[in-house]
Amino acid sequence: MKLDMLRPLYEREGPYASAYLNTDRAMEQGGDQVELRWKALSEQLADTDKATLAVLEKLFTDVNAAAPGRAAFAAGGEILYTEALAEPPRRATARWSPLPHVMPLLAQRGENVPHVRVIIDHLGADVVTVGPGAPRRTSVQVQDWPHQKTSQGGWSQRHYENNVEETWARNARAVAEAVDEEVRRVGAELVVVAGDPQSRPLLVDKLGKEASDRLVVVDHGSRATGSDPFPFNQDVEAAIDSWLDRRRKELLERYEEGSAKELAACGLSDVACALREGRVDTVLMVDRPDSDALMWVGPEGGQLAVEREEMQEWGVAEPVQDRADAALARAIAATDAELWFVPELDVPGEIAAVFRF
Repeated sequence: MKLDMLRPLYEREGPYASAYLNTDRAMEQGGDQVELRWKALSEQLADTDKATLAVLEKLFTDVNAAAPGRAAFAAGGEILYTEALAEPPRRATARWSPLPHVMPLLAQRGENVPHVRVIIDHLGADVVTVGPGAPRRTSVQVQDWPHQKTSQGGWSQRHYENNVEETWARNARAVAEAVDEEVRRVGAELVVVAGDPQSRPLLVDKLGKEASDRLVVVDHGSRATGSDPFPFNQDVEAAIDSWLDRRRKELLERYEEGSAKELAACGLSDVACALREGRVDTVLMVDRPDSDALMWVGPEGGQLAVEREEMQEWGVAEPVQDRADAALARAIAATDAELWFVPELDVPGEIAAVFRF
């Protein structure tokens, strides 16, 4: 995943308050209210200034901002970044530290795969684009008549059916143009198409090369009123999971090949060195929420090292110590690298990097 959205977070000088809270009000039973959860969590922020604690309390206890969970990062009495979680955080936690504690958010969120979902029929299509920000939903239709063939027979029927087929083709062409545009706009990795069995091939035939290369056709999904969206959503999630598995396999293969050519690194110290030098394309790591590894950091994003003296050799007179995963996240964001979590990695520290060059 790219960490572009976190870059503004590091423009502010720390220390930072980082907090993860279960904000699901549907779970409020026997006095277990969000306000009480926040009060208990805030005890972990004893050294935080009152202004910063106040803005966090307001955010977490705001009924209108309710979600199953929320992560927030603040400093100087200001919320610097916040994100609603689809589920309660794996562990309610809070820290007051030199760098924001973003890794639990990244691990729980997982890889966000930009993609386009299409359900088509002869009248047009519903197109949902999932990328940065909220999903974008559009309906595409050029012509709605004639759209259904008859069985009257004779010359007039053939003429009518030709008109019907032309209507289908026009609508499919319009849908293809809309899908092609959405693929370019968000850099979609997948285009998942469902809907009427006769309409799907018309669309597939008219898609541009970029969309065609990312195409997955699935069986479930209908535009009919009252149709169940669950089977289509399941198909989409399966397509995304399959893409993620392929991508992780490709990255691990790149790491293995790169190791033989000195185009990869493993272990905290070597990965940190490569990040400092701006050589990293992708960091691969195993999610270890209980890791207690520490690193030394300087004021700039790419300044990190396992040893204090190493940081001083790079010109940082007074480095500070913080969690290794917080230092890595900042360096990945600052150097425009990518972060990928993998289920296992048989290298020291369960962390590796694939180089750009």
